[in-house]
Amino acid sequence: MALSLTKENYVLHRIHSLTGIVPVGYYMAQHLVLNTFSIGGEAYFNGVIGFFEGMPKHFLLAMEIFAIWLPLLFHAVYGVFIVSRAQNNYFEEKYKWDHNRMFFLQRVSGLFIFAFLIYHVLTTTVYKYTSGDPEVIKFAAWHAKLQNPVVLIAYVLGIAASCYHLGYGLWNFCIRWGITVSEAAQVRIQKISLLVCVGLTLVGWAALAGFLLKKPGTVPAAGAPEGGEATTISRPI
Repeated sequence: MALSLTKENYVLHRIHSLTGIVPVGYYMAQHLVLNTFSIGGEAYFNGVIGFFEGMPKHFLLAMEIFAIWLPLLFHAVYGVFIVSRAQNNYFEEKYKWDHNRMFFLQRVSGLFIFAFLIYHVLTTTVYKYTSGDPEVIKFAAWHAKLQNPVVLIAYVLGIAASCYHLGYGLWNFCIRWGITVSEAAQVRIQKISLLVCVGLTLVGWAALAGFLLKKPGTVPAAGAPEGGEATTISRPI
């Protein structure tokens, strides 16, 4: 029985590590990159939304369930289980190592992300499907939502925590799966993980800036080259 439980833990830990990179980590990275279309304004961002919304509904829903929601749910729930068993000793003076700090922050960021994603998913995807209103995920809704400083701070911190979690997860994944065996290889992947963390955080914050700085109703002028002058279209109140 003990051997069976040990093997099961080993397998679940490896699956947890894998889902954190593919598909969850990959989805988060491309999600943040696509959100930077907000910098171009409403038409550009809504064009991305329109591309996905233009897919057959059953195909889009199946893709979301099996490629995003289920892997994310497993990663989040099993991650909370891991955190509940962790023995954090970073605050003891003799254990203040860099890797111990990374371990501690990974657990803290995971719990914060868990709460943040519940709010994010409920107010976007879940609300879209339950209300039948696709406007909730479009540019104007994001522009209005981020005017609330509490919501804005939550997203600033949520993006930073998620990017740190992915960066550390990449380092941990390479060790757990035997990709980086030597100390030198682990140092190299740690540097790459830091670049991933900082780079994706800046990308995510840039997307938030686009929602804040661009106003709904601003689209490229007819006949203007891409990136050219913009004109404002009045919307009925």
